[in-house]
Amino acid sequence: MSTRQPAKRGRPGYDRQEVLRLAVEVFNEHGYDATSMDMLAKRLGLTKSAIYHHVASKEEILSIALDRALDALDEVFEAGESLEADARERLEFVVRQTVFVLAEHLPYVTLLLRLRGNSPAQQAALDKRRALTGRLAALVDAAQQAGQVRQSADARTLARLIFGMINSLAVWYDPARGGDVEALADTVVDMAFRGIANL
Repeated sequence: MSTRQPAKRGRPGYDRQEVLRLAVEVFNEHGYDATSMDMLAKRLGLTKSAIYHHVASKEEILSIALDRALDALDEVFEAGESLEADARERLEFVVRQTVFVLAEHLPYVTLLLRLRGNSPAQQAALDKRRALTGRLAALVDAAQQAGQVRQSADARTLARLIFGMINSLAVWYDPARGGDVEALADTVVDMAFRGIANL
């Protein structure tokens, strides 16, 4: 006699990663502060208690999502800073790889870029963003000291401009359209270094 249990029907069975992915979609559509757990439950087709089985709170979902973007960026900087190459090549590596991070983790980077610092998790993420800007400025400064990029502008200003160009991709870049990320990264690097070249 078979003891197999009948298949469960109704509620979809989401794992933690799928809960995270769909929650980030809702955060980006409505804004994190405007999103309630009721809205997340409706999108997921789950009860709030089922969501709490995966995460402790909406803030925890946000923290996990932001860490996905920030950890990927941190890995890029660690690799670039330890690269056995000249200052310009280290800077170019970081700029190029940051484009790849944005393309690969677009929803999470988009969420990061929209933060206003209204909660501890948001403020911590903004602090990490500022630290990344400082690390990029240090790479720019090293290239300036080597005479490889222009010295007429402050390194931190140039770092902000470079990040600004990369971050603007989050507004219009659509990976679903199958754009060539390699070509996009080449274009960003070319435009960035044309602008900061030591003329």
